[in-house]
Amino acid sequence: MDIALTREGDVAVLTWNEGENRINHESLGRLHEILDELETIEGPLAFVLTGHGKFFCNGLDLGSFEPFSPEYYATLVELRRTIGRILVFPAYSVAALNGHTFAAGALISCAFDYRVMRADRGYWCMNEVNIGLAVDAELWPVLTNRLPRATALHAVTTAHRYAGPEALARGIADELAGEDRVLACAVEVAQAASTIDKKALRYQKRVTHGDVARGLGFKF
Repeated sequence: MDIALTREGDVAVLTWNEGENRINHESLGRLHEILDELETIEGPLAFVLTGHGKFFCNGLDLGSFEPFSPEYYATLVELRRTIGRILVFPAYSVAALNGHTFAAGALISCAFDYRVMRADRGYWCMNEVNIGLAVDAELWPVLTNRLPRATALHAVTTAHRYAGPEALARGIADELAGEDRVLACAVEVAQAASTIDKKALRYQKRVTHGDVARGLGFKF
């Protein structure tokens, strides 16, 4: 599972480099391994998740398991828990959306405190309804917790593909950058937030996101 961890100053950079970066038990397990490691770090810390090439994350690994199969449901359970953990993680988090961010990948991006999106290429899209799926009652609050409700409704009912400028206008992205600046901008934002008091941030995130995280099955 190719999710590498490097450091740039006080920022931990997680780079997912596995083609379309599909979500399965292995990729989610690797994310938890890294988060476990980050929780042991004392002192200033923020973290960035990015992809490589054309994709940030292209959703569930439906090439490896069928929708509505036992593995599909088991992966959904772990996806929910992972999103819940990122929501309340005691360090500032930034998603560097270097490319296509679809379905479960779009949901993961909503767990981060800040999202930098590529300005010129790549889409953010909740395309479940186009493939015979739907966002369930547990995952719907992930969208409404982070996005304007009108944007969330439009996203899940139309499978619209939001390019960078529209994503910024709709409240999906917080900042746009060129291809060669997406990660650098994300790291700059994370570095500026890395000195935030961890105990205070942990408490604040639990106040603001705790109900959603618990609804997703993450216990704290």
